[in-house]
Amino acid sequence: MNFHRKQNRYFAQKYLFSFVTILACASGANVASAQSTRPSLKEACEQPAFQSELEPAASVAKPNAPNARAVWLNRRLIKWPGIEAGGNFRLYHAARGQIVAAPNTLVTGADGAIPLDVFTGSAPADAALRFKYLAAGPLLALREADLVKIKERHTQQLVLVKEHSDGKVVDATHVQIAGALDDLYRAAGGREYLGVTVTAKGTQFNVWAPTARRVAVCIYDTGEGVAREIQELQTDAATGTWSYLQSRDLTGKTYTYLVDVHVPGVGLVRNRVTDPYSISLTTDSTRSYIADLKNPRLKPPGWDAPRAPSRVKSPTDMVIYELHVRDFSINDPSVPAQHRGKYTAFTQFGSRGMKHLKALSNAGMTDIHLLPVFDLATVPETGCATPSLAGVDPSPDGEAIQAAVMAVKERDCFNWGYDPLHYTAPEGSFASNAADGARRVIEFRQMVAALHKLGLRVGMDVVYNHTSASGQHEKSVLDRSVPGYYHRLNAKGEVEKSTCCDNTATENMMMAKLMVDSVLTWAREYKIDSFRFDLMGHQPRAVMEDLKARLKAAMGRDVQLIGEGWNFAEVADGTRFVQASQLSLNGSGIGTFSDRARDAIRGGGAADSGESMIKKQGYINGLGYDRNALANADAGADAGAELLRAADMVRVGLAGSIRDYPLKTYRDETWPLHRIDYAGQPAGYASAPGEVVNYVENHDNQTLFDINVYKLPTSTSREDRARVQTLGLAINAFSQGVAYFHAGGELLRSKSLDRNSYDSGDWFNRIDWSGADNYFATGAPPKGDNGGDYALIKPLLANAAIKPTPADIVWTRRAFEDLLKIRASTPLFRLPTSTEIISRLTFHNTGSQQTPTLIAAHLDGAGYPGAEFREVAYFINVDKSVQEIRIEKMAGKKFTLHPVHKHSGAADQRIPREAKFESVGGIFRIPARSAVVFVVQ
Repeated sequence: MNFHRKQNRYFAQKYLFSFVTILACASGANVASAQSTRPSLKEACEQPAFQSELEPAASVAKPNAPNARAVWLNRRLIKWPGIEAGGNFRLYHAARGQIVAAPNTLVTGADGAIPLDVFTGSAPADAALRFKYLAAGPLLALREADLVKIKERHTQQLVLVKEHSDGKVVDATHVQIAGALDDLYRAAGGREYLGVTVTAKGTQFNVWAPTARRVAVCIYDTGEGVAREIQELQTDAATGTWSYLQSRDLTGKTYTYLVDVHVPGVGLVRNRVTDPYSISLTTDSTRSYIADLKNPRLKPPGWDAPRAPSRVKSPTDMVIYELHVRDFSINDPSVPAQHRGKYTAFTQFGSRGMKHLKALSNAGMTDIHLLPVFDLATVPETGCATPSLAGVDPSPDGEAIQAAVMAVKERDCFNWGYDPLHYTAPEGSFASNAADGARRVIEFRQMVAALHKLGLRVGMDVVYNHTSASGQHEKSVLDRSVPGYYHRLNAKGEVEKSTCCDNTATENMMMAKLMVDSVLTWAREYKIDSFRFDLMGHQPRAVMEDLKARLKAAMGRDVQLIGEGWNFAEVADGTRFVQASQLSLNGSGIGTFSDRARDAIRGGGAADSGESMIKKQGYINGLGYDRNALANADAGADAGAELLRAADMVRVGLAGSIRDYPLKTYRDETWPLHRIDYAGQPAGYASAPGEVVNYVENHDNQTLFDINVYKLPTSTSREDRARVQTLGLAINAFSQGVAYFHAGGELLRSKSLDRNSYDSGDWFNRIDWSGADNYFATGAPPKGDNGGDYALIKPLLANAAIKPTPADIVWTRRAFEDLLKIRASTPLFRLPTSTEIISRLTFHNTGSQQTPTLIAAHLDGAGYPGAEFREVAYFINVDKSVQEIRIEKMAGKKFTLHPVHKHSGAADQRIPREAKFESVGGIFRIPARSAVVFVVQ
């Protein structure tokens, strides 16, 4: 998701955890279910409350609970930024959590205190590097004699206090614990098994909870009813992992953990929590499911036999189609009703949707990337609501439909899914029976097998950069297991939320392990072929590289990793670690989405609103050559220079954003791409084309059709709107690197101008695989994200001349298939190395005297294995008129149209009629608004 627009409907409701104020107001909605009386283990297993206070913090401590401004660097050292070094420092501990440390008073409620010395040496290099972002402050050190009990102390309330000589408090704070736990329990990082495993010895439970005082497991027969068995787990002092082995095979049973743990500002609580390593769950994720994923009963017929399609030899062979499981079939009447919106819809090979995917696969699509399919927090898994639209005003620009859709958005069946609850369990709302943990697993595998049968590999969109909740919220799985560990904290100890939700800290050992273990499970047990990481720039490069290596070792092949490498917020510019971001992944072989050509093609940026959405035209929709009314009215705009810059940025994308590719710019300077400016960053940033993902639209922001509605002159014909759409798809198809397409782009997909459809229900996210409708002008989009622009939106929706006909949609689909066939016809469009791109790709019509509305490029296939063509020349004419270009180096050659263009079934029949090559003068003639490829056999 683009971080400018990231939101989560859950975010507005959940209780946000912080060390400063957690549960300071005991009447808060999320603590209403807490009990102040101490329940038995059996009561805790079965009561509605998900947590109970065993030893509430001292009442005076709750509203005055100190924040967490100090940080453990390792097991011995603490840094306290912003505090003076003078005075006495003591670390108070209390098993019952009754410490009160008010200024100018003596500390009360403690069981004891550990004296700390001001450390005059340097922190170890690894700790100094990890915590380089901390502000200046004294280092405080435990004495050797006190280190022997420090693990035990971490299971208690700990408060760091600076005191006057008389013992009265100067200042007090909690201490952020990740550095200490990672050092104390380093052995846990190498532990192979967490979660539940079923073997010949029985059923083994393992949960990492090093700060817990006690852990028990509640075992149930089903997703409802009382516990059949309650067992206490034993802790391993070396790893902090609690374990229990039941000698029986408990396959099909369910379980939760009871974790007795001290929570700063709350006291000692008993949390009933599902397993962070759950492999499946019961309805609405209330209980974890026990099974061995290798059990034959969880495998559809033939699961172990077929291998995934082997059509991707290099990352640049990937042609990806981004698709949401529910979008795929919920609107498809050719799918039986019980399968719509479900994993099993992909098993309906006779449906329109599956026939469409088969056609794309045959044309050259290699991968389906599914929007999040792990367990989600916000979609009801049973009984979700459907908006009542009977009798609602169907006006193209009316507000009644959006009002009806939004009225049930908290209870409806739709969400993009960027609200993780359990990372390694399939989402239940996509299963035929959410109550049956086995069905999720089986049906997910059926979906993967079906797509593999079509020749399509399967990728997952994964969201390890945040969780849907933290603290003592019911949906907070990680923080209620190990409070204060799994999330990234700011200088006050509050959870960072720059990614829209509660940021996780994959720089912490066990959060990194959770992510790596989860991805390995999806790859091994579900045959997932590649992974797309949401906001990957919030994760360390080192962790991603380790994951890449672990995947290769486990799978015996490279598993492609791509992600959003945006550089922003608390981790920006390497503040905390070397990020997995665009500029920092150079040389890693991990791909990032490129906004260079995307913004040039579309015009403007992802965060635009108001009139700027219209004024800022892009390369394909009229910048400087087909001005819309508002662009014309903006007399100060230098559209000529902007068009030249945009043309150069499109070439950057076509060259794969390779750092060292030399390009003659519109200023007549030949520079490597990394010296060309893109919003203060190098335009070329990758060492290899596999490190770049090219796209013109995805689930974020307006669809390509919708952004073109804003930017094209309103008088643009329907036919030309389809051609402009195809130009955007063509630039993507011809670009070196990974090609990434949004589902329905080839069908002129519209979301009725919705800029952020993450929670807009089925209505605004529909796809019609028949091509009868693209769903433009199906009501004003939801007011929350779009209402401020209704004055611009409604006249466009009301303009009947904009909506395409079925013939326009079908033409665009066929044109897209032609583009896929052309890309697939020769590896010259998907060269695997920067060296090959530099030596084989040449741009013509560059520099200050260029015709900026025409891209002319040449690919040299001489000596390249399997190139199919000795030479390829491709042209992208975005202008409204035919253009001719003379390329003297081409004179005398025998260029002919690509076989796809000459085929009788080709979509754009203008090309074989009008596109010409005159060998004598080396002159190419390119039809208006077309992408044309010539070849030499």
